[in-house]
Amino acid sequence: MRVSVVVPARWKSSRYPGKPLVALRGACGEARSLIRRVWEAACAVPGVAEIVVATDDERIAEAARAFGARVAMTPESCRNGTERCAAALPRLDAPDVVVNLQGDAPLTPPWFLEALIAAMADPETDVATPVLRCDAAAHAAFLEDRAAGRVGGTTAVFDDAFRALYFSKEVIPFTGRRFGSGETVPVFHHVGVYAYRPAALRAYAARPEGRLERWEGLEQLRFLEAGIAVRCVEVEARGRDFWEVNNPEDVPRVEAALAAAGLD
Repeated sequence: MRVSVVVPARWKSSRYPGKPLVALRGACGEARSLIRRVWEAACAVPGVAEIVVATDDERIAEAARAFGARVAMTPESCRNGTERCAAALPRLDAPDVVVNLQGDAPLTPPWFLEALIAAMADPETDVATPVLRCDAAAHAAFLEDRAAGRVGGTTAVFDDAFRALYFSKEVIPFTGRRFGSGETVPVFHHVGVYAYRPAALRAYAARPEGRLERWEGLEQLRFLEAGIAVRCVEVEARGRDFWEVNNPEDVPRVEAALAAAGLD
């Protein structure tokens, strides 16, 4: 399969405007922009044909070109990363699979994307996304975010065949309690990465925004509302802390995780 990785990035985030250019320090103390760190995460994935930053903002485009990234300018009207990937599709080099590595996930390990790409070898899979079982600490962090009124990560529930049933910014399934170290937690963190067939991307862009998508603010729900199966691919952290930059409060946590992983 020919795989293109697209990193969608926009300036006008409602929760964190200008987020792609926020500086993050890694293990060596060097400050690099969030968009650069996500692009570097994509560069660590073997077998990828091309990596493209898709944006509508010249500030982001200029920063991306400065560190060597290829850029596709896309319309400001794109409402989410999936629409932006669809808008970038004509500028890609005839991919069999498009991977959307969202521009707020610099801690995404290469094996997450490798597992996702491997799942797309099944011709029956049109859309796939990784999920990561929470440990007790990650589950507690989700609950603390919600208790403080912060929108943190997203959780996913799926059937026995790993077809997604729902995604939410609430912590689902509801457990009613916290878990101790070593206990199995029945909550899965949805990792902000997607793989699509080009036809699925085009079909998505042709549909109006879904009602659940609008309420939750989660783009992937448009697929479920349209009856398009989304395959969840379970991945393992292998000791790596995974978290996205959703709010300014996430920056210290992500910087600490970069340092712990030895990522410069």
